[in-house]
Amino acid sequence: MNIQTSKVRKSDIYTENQNINNYAQNPIEQEDTLISGNFKKENSIKAAAISKVNRTLRNFLLFLVVMSFAGYYFAMITEYNLNNISRQISTLNDENAELENDLNRLKSLINVDNKVTQSNFLHKAGQVIQVNAVGAATPENKKVKISSNFEWAIGY
Repeated sequence: MNIQTSKVRKSDIYTENQNINNYAQNPIEQEDTLISGNFKKENSIKAAAISKVNRTLRNFLLFLVVMSFAGYYFAMITEYNLNNISRQISTLNDENAELENDLNRLKSLINVDNKVTQSNFLHKAGQVIQVNAVGAATPENKKVKISSNFEWAIGY
């Protein structure tokens, strides 16, 4: 009996005392099988290589998809941070403009104050001087000269 195959002759099953020479002279023929069912076919070398390449490419594609999600995540975080920084810069620029206006106003007041102190307009008098009252002079009324001649204009 040949135990390396699943096909066996019926005569081999029922006959226990079989001669090896008899077996060599009568090889196994295609007869009914003892074992039946769906068995996995052996993969050829080509099919095994193709499946290995496919698995490798699938894993590489999966890796690239995960990396693209991670890159998108970091890009969104960076954009969010840049938007926050931009908003803070705009706020600081507005505050800076207000402070510059206040500073310019204060500088102009300080400049006016410095000019006034340099020209001695606001110094206190060292002593008080009394002066006699001066009579008020009344302005002379200018009299309009009236002419005795009146010239009539032709019109209405």
